[in-house]
Amino acid sequence: MSETTQAQPRLLNRELSWLAFNRRVLQEAQNPEVPLLERIKFLAIFSSNLDEYFKVRVATLRRLVKLKKKTRAKLGEDPVEQLRDLLEEVGRQQQEFGDTFRNGILPELRAQHIHLVSEHDLTAEQRAWVDEYFRQHVQDLLSPIILDENLHHLFLRDQSVYLTFLLSQPENRKKQEQERVVVMELPTKRHGGRFVRLPDQGEDKFVMFLDDVVRCCARELFPKYQKVQVHAIKLSRDAELDIQEEVSGNMLAKIKSSLQKRETGYPARLLYDPAMPKEVLRAVMQKTGIGKEELVEGSRYHNFRDFFGFPDFGLAELQYEPMPPLPHPTLPRTGKMLPAIAERDHLLHPPYQSFDYVTRLITEAAQDPQVSSLSITLYRVAGKSEVAKALLKAAKNGKQVTVVVELKARFDEESNMFWAEKLQKAGANVIYGIPELKVHSKLLLITRAEEDQNRLYAYLSTGNFNEKTSEIYADHGLFTANPEITRDVVEVFRYFHDRQDKTGQFHNLLVAPFELREKLVALIDHEIQLAQEGKDAYIILKLNALQDERMILKLYEASQAGVRIELLIRGISCLIPELAGQSENIRQRGMVDRFLEHGRIYVFGNGGQEKVYVASSDWMARNLDRRVEVAFPILQADLRAEVRHMLDLQRQDNVKARDFHNRFIGPEDTAAARIRSQFDTYDYLKSLCKPTRKRK
Repeated sequence: MSETTQAQPRLLNRELSWLAFNRRVLQEAQNPEVPLLERIKFLAIFSSNLDEYFKVRVATLRRLVKLKKKTRAKLGEDPVEQLRDLLEEVGRQQQEFGDTFRNGILPELRAQHIHLVSEHDLTAEQRAWVDEYFRQHVQDLLSPIILDENLHHLFLRDQSVYLTFLLSQPENRKKQEQERVVVMELPTKRHGGRFVRLPDQGEDKFVMFLDDVVRCCARELFPKYQKVQVHAIKLSRDAELDIQEEVSGNMLAKIKSSLQKRETGYPARLLYDPAMPKEVLRAVMQKTGIGKEELVEGSRYHNFRDFFGFPDFGLAELQYEPMPPLPHPTLPRTGKMLPAIAERDHLLHPPYQSFDYVTRLITEAAQDPQVSSLSITLYRVAGKSEVAKALLKAAKNGKQVTVVVELKARFDEESNMFWAEKLQKAGANVIYGIPELKVHSKLLLITRAEEDQNRLYAYLSTGNFNEKTSEIYADHGLFTANPEITRDVVEVFRYFHDRQDKTGQFHNLLVAPFELREKLVALIDHEIQLAQEGKDAYIILKLNALQDERMILKLYEASQAGVRIELLIRGISCLIPELAGQSENIRQRGMVDRFLEHGRIYVFGNGGQEKVYVASSDWMARNLDRRVEVAFPILQADLRAEVRHMLDLQRQDNVKARDFHNRFIGPEDTAAARIRSQFDTYDYLKSLCKPTRKRK
C-alpha cells in the first residue's frame, strides 16, 4: 500500500455517485433500442428520482449548510462545496433531459403519427373541440388565487404543478385596472391524469398536456383582459421527518404529526419556466417566502413523472413484449403450499415468477386449523394490499398474528399506518417498528402443529411484501422449513418483542445491527488469508448501494492482498475500482433495464466451498448499523446453483451493463453472443418449468 493511499483513501462522493446512477436511467430514455413508449417511462423515472433527490438529499445538505463553520468542518466534506457540485451536475443532466425530450422523443413520436400538440398547433376544428372539453371537464376544477395586497402568504403544495397567469391590457381601459398575477393549481388528480387525448385524424393521433388545454382557454377564464401569459412552477419540499428517537411515547402519533409537517416542510426547490416574466417570479417569491437559493430553472412543463400516464394508443409494438409471470418449477400451481415447503426449500424470483405464491401461502396459513401463529415484517405495503387482507383473515380466524410495521419507510408511511391500524383493530399484535432503528428485513414466520409438535415455516426475501412493486422490482425470496434457518428467524422476531441484544444468538443468518458487519468482515478476512496463502480467493457482490467507508476500505485491503472482487452495483457506489495500489483487483459494473434490480447477493469463494447469501441489506452505514437487516444463506445445492447462474448472467451482460464511468460494456467482438441478463434470466427460469401433462 502506498503512503498516499494510506494517508487518503480515494472515495467517490455519494451525491455525485447517485447522480451517475440517475444518468444511467436517462441513457435508457436515449437508447433507440428501447421501445419508444418505454423510453418515455424512463424519462418519468428520471424525473421522479430527481424529485425525491431534492426532497431528501438536497434538502439535507441545505440543512447542513446552515450550520456554523466549525460544526460543518467536523463533517469531513464541506456541504457548501457538495451542494454547488451536485447542482451543477443536476443542471447538466436537466439540459440533457430537455434535449432528449425535444430532439429525440418528440420527433420519434411524430414519425409514429403521434403528435403531442400545444395550443399553438391546433386546427380550427381541434381548437373548438378543446374549448368544449375545457368547459365540460376542466373549468370547474380550477381555483384562482390573486397575488395582491390582500394575500399575505401563498402556500404551494408539495410536488404539484401550478400555473401562473399575468393578466394585462384590460378591456375596460377607463378603469385603468393594473396588471394582475393569478396562481392556480393544475388539477391533475381530479382530472384523472395529465394528458388529454384529442380525436384521431386518420392514422394521426393527437394528445395534449392538460397545462396547454388551460393555456388555450386562458382568455375564457379572464375575459376582461386582452393579454394573458401562462407559465408553470412546481415546489418540492423537505421530505425528512423530524422524529425524536427516544423509545418512550406513541410512535404512531409521532409519525402522523411528522407527516403533517412534511406537507409544510421547508422548500427544497422551486422549478420555474425560464420564459416567465420577472415580475411574476418576484411576486411568487414574495408571497411564498422562497429565496434565490431555492430557485431552479426548469422548462415549460414540470412533473415529467406524469409521463407514467402517457397514452399507449394500443400500440403494442412501441412497448416491451409481455413477460407474464412464470409458474414456479417446484411449488404447486394450485392447492396447498405448506406440504411442498415441508419437503424442500424453494426460491422465488419476482417479477419473473408470480408474487402470488407469497399471498397464497399467507392465505393458506390463515385458514389452516393447525396453524397457530403468523409473524411478519412490513416495510412498504401496497395501498390495496392482498398480504394485509390475508393477515386480517388470519387474525379474524383466531390466529396469533404479529405484525412489525415500519412507520418510517419514507413516502409509504400513510399506507403502512392505514393497514397497521386495521390489523390492530382485527386483533393482531402490531409492533410499530423500533424507535432507534428501521426494520428493513423482509420476514414471514408461520407456526404449525404437526405430529404433537410445532413446525416452523419461513419466507425470507430481498423485496417487500408488496404486490404492486413485485411486478417491476427484481427480487429473490426463500421458502423454507429448514430448522437451521427458521430457528434464527424466531430469534429476530423475539428481538422485536424483548428488545434484548441478540449478538451470538444467530447461527446461520447474518443480522444487523448485531453481527452483520462483523461477520462480513470475517468472510472478507478469510478470502484475504486464502489469497496470502496463494490460493484462489474471490468475492462477488450484487448491491443497490455501496457507501460504508469501513467496508470499502476492507475491500481495498482485500484487493491489495490479491482477492479478485466483482461488484454489480445498481445505484450509489463510493468505491473507485481499478486504482493502482488500491483497487486494481476490483471490477465494477451497473445495470439499468426493464426491471429495477433490487436483490442483494453476497458470494465468497471460501476455498472452493462457496458461500452464497441473499440479503435485504446494502453496504451502507445505515443498513449495517441503524437497521434490522437479514442476510440468509442458500444452503440447498441446487438453489445455490440457481442463484449463481442468474448472477453469472448479470456478470456477462453485454447489452445493458455499464462500467464505473457509465460506458456500455458491449460484446468483446461482433461474433460474440448478446447477453441481456434480464431477458436471459426469464428464458432460464422458463426452462426450469416442468411442462404440465395434457389430459386425455
